[in-house]
Amino acid sequence: MKSEPQDFSIDDLRKRPGQIEPWSGVRNYQARNYMRDDMKLGDPVLFYHSSVVPPGVAGLAEIASDPFPDPTAFDKKSKYLDAKAGTHGTVWMCVNVKYVETFPRLLQLEELHRIPGLDSMLVLKRGTRLSIQPVTAKEFKLLMDWIRKHPDAPPPALKVTIPRPAASARGVSKGKPAPVIRAGKPGRA
Repeated sequence: MKSEPQDFSIDDLRKRPGQIEPWSGVRNYQARNYMRDDMKLGDPVLFYHSSVVPPGVAGLAEIASDPFPDPTAFDKKSKYLDAKAGTHGTVWMCVNVKYVETFPRLLQLEELHRIPGLDSMLVLKRGTRLSIQPVTAKEFKLLMDWIRKHPDAPPPALKVTIPRPAASARGVSKGKPAPVIRAGKPGRA
């Protein structure tokens, strides 16, 4: 699950009462379907910080509820209001997510590309921008084994360089942040 740390970070989750927060505001059908159909109570969650330099996996959470109607869909003050939501409910769902741990260091996206066996992981595929993506049991184990084996820094052969922000076709310069288009809870699609 991806979130922009300036809007909602793993630290924010850790500080919530009971260390639980609804993963609300998801407004992408495929991401909603992953959450609604595939996530089960107790499933581990890789908490990924996106839209920052460098992006990467910050720690672990777990699914702490079954899916339920997203309350932001009914909230007239929410930017995630679903005008079609009403007495018949809403198509938008969410789950509660519970904090588990913060990794000793950010497992950067660039480093994920270099971990043997993760080449098929969806977050590593170009153009894959969903805030909720499935991770196979094998990928999860490889990633967890890696961070446990290298808690302080990647091995020397895998030293990671922080990518430099580049100007985009939209004319965003190095000194200005790129515009962020959001769907879902701040930073979630």
